[in-house]
Amino acid sequence: MAEHKIIPEFQLQGSAEKSIPLIGFGTAEQPYGASSDESYKQVIHNAIKVGYRHFDTAALYKNEQALGKAIEDAIRLGLVRSRDELFITSKLWCTDAHPDLVRPALHRSLKNLRLEYLDLYLVHFPLSAKPGEPKFPINKEDLLPIEMHSVWEAMEECQRLGLVKSIGVSNFSIKKLELLFSKAKIPPSVNQVEMNPVWQQGKLREYCKEKGILITAFSPLGAKGTGWGTNWVMDSEVLNEIAQKKGKTVAQSFNKERMKENLKIFDWGLSPDECCKIAQIPQRKGLACSELISEDGPYKSVEELWDDHI
Repeated sequence: MAEHKIIPEFQLQGSAEKSIPLIGFGTAEQPYGASSDESYKQVIHNAIKVGYRHFDTAALYKNEQALGKAIEDAIRLGLVRSRDELFITSKLWCTDAHPDLVRPALHRSLKNLRLEYLDLYLVHFPLSAKPGEPKFPINKEDLLPIEMHSVWEAMEECQRLGLVKSIGVSNFSIKKLELLFSKAKIPPSVNQVEMNPVWQQGKLREYCKEKGILITAFSPLGAKGTGWGTNWVMDSEVLNEIAQKKGKTVAQSFNKERMKENLKIFDWGLSPDECCKIAQIPQRKGLACSELISEDGPYKSVEELWDDHI
């Protein structure tokens, strides 16, 4: 049995059963589903061996089946004692963001992952699309406004049925969260958004903290080399200067040594001066998702999609 490094956990609102590890392993790659099952399995097993217990996937990523096989093998090999030691997140893609398709989509993800339940299920975007295979970009003529309250009611029903322990959203602005809160019986426990030193999202962080929503950050290093990401984080002079002083790297991925570095963040901290320098880094959003903008669609501009928070 590999040693399980201690990663702090957070108790999500609305779920008393299980806490979420505060560092997770994102499984998206470009192009989606590019890795073979065998190489993917090795990546997941390496991640478990160095201490990861939270794995984040999505229907869009086309790797749920590979992750499911890797988890099954990890349990068989004794890398973890049981499925309950793992925290698994997946996401509802826009093509299934329709009230009558939410539960079938979740069942499909569970079948792919070979699991009886998910720990967290997220609405991937505040957007719907014509039903079909998950893909990105979405054809402009297939973009549709999301029936927010009806879709969320279906998500709530999935939690009540025990198919998922917690429900949340991804890529939601304050305005869209407010709309959701206006009728939600079960509030979203998580909002997964782009967040890193060059896109710090101060107002959204403050709002979510007030509402008891945990923000989880995707692309905390800027997603350089993914096909859509930027090198703004990794090449930041401020961050590289601080990293050099701390004897760290800016990137603390699928590389095993990087996986280990990512977990070495709990035994040191930043000085007030260093925090101030980071706070002054010029801000710019990396993932504008202009592909989701259409004159005939629900969002006519990136400003409308993100509610001017770009």
